[in-house]
Amino acid sequence: MPAKDIYHDAVKNALIKDGWIITADPYTIKYEEVQLFADLLAGRTVKAQRDTEEILIEIKSFVSRSPMRDFECALGQYIVYRIFLKELIPKAKIYLAIGQDIYQSFFLQKAIQKVLAETRLILIIVNLSQEEIVQWIN
Repeated sequence: MPAKDIYHDAVKNALIKDGWIITADPYTIKYEEVQLFADLLAGRTVKAQRDTEEILIEIKSFVSRSPMRDFECALGQYIVYRIFLKELIPKAKIYLAIGQDIYQSFFLQKAIQKVLAETRLILIIVNLSQEEIVQWIN
């Protein structure tokens, strides 16, 4: 099992504060002969629909010298997870959870915004020190 990201607990606590119930930590993605580990699976009841909403969360810290390289790796991982999740939990959405600082310093660049739009990568932006979700970007 892979090591937890350094912001794992902060993101997990932010989700709990936002009303999510963590149902798996980590969540094992088993598809055919492949087994992978996503950081979290969370759910909550949507009262208006009387249904349960589920989300898969992959947490990334972007603390290396190259945010672009971190982004390339995170994007590849995200796409692989999304493909398998579509088969395993079709209604679930997958989110990449990142800190507010890296969002503002890297993810708001025009080139990165272009990649986000083309790949339909969706984000949870977290204030890591306060352990609070500041934005959901669908």
